[in-house]
Amino acid sequence: FESLPPAHYKETMNTILVWMQQSETKLSMPQVAIAEYEIMEQRLREFKALQSSLQEQQKGLTYLSTTVEELSRKAPAEVSQRYRSEVEVVLGRWKKLSAQLAEHCQKLEERMTKLQRFQNDTRTLKKWMAEVDVFLKEEWPALGDSEALEKQLEQC
Repeated sequence: FESLPPAHYKETMNTILVWMQQSETKLSMPQVAIAEYEIMEQRLREFKALQSSLQEQQKGLTYLSTTVEELSRKAPAEVSQRYRSEVEVVLGRWKKLSAQLAEHCQKLEERMTKLQRFQNDTRTLKKWMAEVDVFLKEEWPALGDSEALEKQLEQC
C-alpha cells in the first residue's frame, strides 16, 4: 500500500484532467471574426476567468507533483515511473493550455485595440464626410463676388 498514492491523489488527478478537458474544449472553439466590441469584451472576460481558474487549479497540480516525488522514494521503480509519466503528461498539457490561454488573451486584446481604433477613425471620417456634404450643398457665390469665391476656395 505504501507504493500506491493516497485516494486524494486520484481525486485531484481526475479533477485536474476534467478541468483541463473542459478548458481545452473552450480554447479549441474556432476563432471567428468579431466586429462588435462588446462581444470581444465578453470573450476576454471569459479568458481572464479561465486564467484565474488555472491559477486556482495550480495547487492541485503542485500536490500531484509532490505526491509523485514522495511516492518515488517509497515505491518500486516501475510503479514510480508509471506515476511520474502520468504527471509529466499532465504537466505538458498544463503548460500547453497555459500558453494557449495567454496567447488567446493577447491576440484578443490586440484585436480589441485595433477595432477601437478603426471605430474611432470611422466616426471621424463620417463626421468629416458630413461636413463635406454640407459644404458641397452650399450655394455657390455669384460670379462677381470675389471675396465669397476666395473664402470658398480656402474651404476647398
